[in-house]
Amino acid sequence: MACVEKKKATHAIVGLESAWFHICNIILHAVASILFTRVCFTVVGLEPEFATTAGALFAAHPIHTEAVTGIVGRADVLACVFFLLSFLSYHEESNKSYVWSSIALAAFSMLAKETGIMALLLNICYDFYKSWHSIKRRAAKVFVSLSLLLVFRLAVLQSSLPKFSNQDNPAAFHPYRHVRFMTFCYLTALNCWLLLFPATLSHDWQMGSIPLITNYSDSRNTATCLFFCCLAILIYKGIVDFEHQKHPSLVLGLSLLVFPFLPATNLAVTVGFVVAERLLYIPSLGWTLLVVYGLQLLRIKQKFFSPVPIVILVIFVFCGRSILRNRDWNSRESLIRSGLKTLPQNAKMHYNFANFLRDSGNVEMAASHYKEALRLWPSYASAHNNLGTLMSRPKDAEQHFLAAIRYSPNHVNAYYNLGQVYRKVNKTAEGLRMLERCITIDNTYTPAYLLMAKLHTIAGNKKKVEQLLRHVIKMHPKNPDHLAEYAGWLYDQGLKLKSMEYYKRALSHVAPHKSSLLGMAKILRAQGQLPRVHQITIRSHIMARVESGNQIFTGDLYFRSWQLQRQFQQLSNSRNTQQIESHFASICLPENTTDFSFFFHDFFLFCSMLSWKYGR
Repeated sequence: MACVEKKKATHAIVGLESAWFHICNIILHAVASILFTRVCFTVVGLEPEFATTAGALFAAHPIHTEAVTGIVGRADVLACVFFLLSFLSYHEESNKSYVWSSIALAAFSMLAKETGIMALLLNICYDFYKSWHSIKRRAAKVFVSLSLLLVFRLAVLQSSLPKFSNQDNPAAFHPYRHVRFMTFCYLTALNCWLLLFPATLSHDWQMGSIPLITNYSDSRNTATCLFFCCLAILIYKGIVDFEHQKHPSLVLGLSLLVFPFLPATNLAVTVGFVVAERLLYIPSLGWTLLVVYGLQLLRIKQKFFSPVPIVILVIFVFCGRSILRNRDWNSRESLIRSGLKTLPQNAKMHYNFANFLRDSGNVEMAASHYKEALRLWPSYASAHNNLGTLMSRPKDAEQHFLAAIRYSPNHVNAYYNLGQVYRKVNKTAEGLRMLERCITIDNTYTPAYLLMAKLHTIAGNKKKVEQLLRHVIKMHPKNPDHLAEYAGWLYDQGLKLKSMEYYKRALSHVAPHKSSLLGMAKILRAQGQLPRVHQITIRSHIMARVESGNQIFTGDLYFRSWQLQRQFQQLSNSRNTQQIESHFASICLPENTTDFSFFFHDFFLFCSMLSWKYGR
């Protein structure tokens, strides 16, 4: 919620300029790095040079690229800022502890991202470590606040958790418990490895990116055991240090690494991802603190050991990797291509690249990548649906749409597309059945209503057509396309005055709406109001120029005005309405006219256009 308000504020100030959104993320990332440096120095007592090193390593870590680069990642960065502020407010040395302000900041962190609520758990656990005998009152406040915030969060979710599918998190839906356990444990170790060695990075880790561990002899279990052995040793060291309190950096580093990551472990609830790099933004604080504290201990024990060359090398490597990763996020194409290069076994990556190729007009390559996605993940319903739209033969398309419905019974687009196929092969009854299923699944799915209206038009059911079109207008009263659609149907029924009313409503929302202008011209032509037809034509050209950002050249307008008048006079006695309509639709102003004369006439025409738009 807090992140949404932040995005709205950014939009209000700078509009939709993407660079400013990115700059805002960078500023927040810099603030988080400074706050982390302050935590390392004032709370856990790292030496100034090592506290600065921790801040620099955190700032340069490539794992943060997704969170800082993408607008979605702002939630994680903002949550981290409030998370650190909450921790500082609770633990920084001062005459009194600002418990309530810390709780409020933790609440803001939770509003930005659910993991922010772990700030309260971290605060109380570190408080147990630092001041075991004097925390009763503070602990009561924190636990009560934690409970209330959890209740509030569940209320926001309407007491129900998001529902995910096998495609989102395959391990969570595997029937065997030991497979789920081994895979989840390995994923935890993999996340830690990405923090330690961020060479393999991807924006999407779903659908076959990480094969499930189905047997105990899998070599990845060795890496899992090694990781948890190291983690167990560190936890043991931290628990032992509760008595002597010699290693606060170790305790805080472990807490920062473990607590914020707990919601992503599938222990309490099923999550909708396999690996999400942006969720490692806060846990990376703990990893960085542990690494830097290890360097400080080495320097203390080995007097001649200098960590400076190692630190400089690591920071340079991290910066270089971050720069390369930022290039991947330059565009949709570069991001998907980098994902395909990193995880060619990811079916969703091929699906996304196929969508990009289809949007770019490369239909053959798009079909190839859809087929590759289906080879890697045969039950991929969306890939079946999209591949079906590219099939030239209705029979092939029908097979893919039916497959999509078989694997995903509530796939609205598949039902709609199948209805389209049945319409093309004149199976009206089957088409209507598919479209009715669409509306049953999603009663706001407008394309289904419009296509049903066309099918009922073919069947001659005028009452049903009008009912459907009026329902669409009721759902979207300001949509000029739907208003013009209904107006066109009224015109076909001979209700010209009523049709004119809806065309005017459409133009009141979008003045240069082409189909509405054409429809009005048809009606006015039928009424013999040729001067108004001529006026609408000229105004449509002006509006088109204004909307496209082009200049209006009066010399051209004068010539076209005279030409239009003459052509309309020639066509006025013609009974071939279709000829007039096609002529009206083909009229356009030349783009390369350079006559700038009679500027004030342009101004007069523009004012006239505006007065017509607002009905004056």
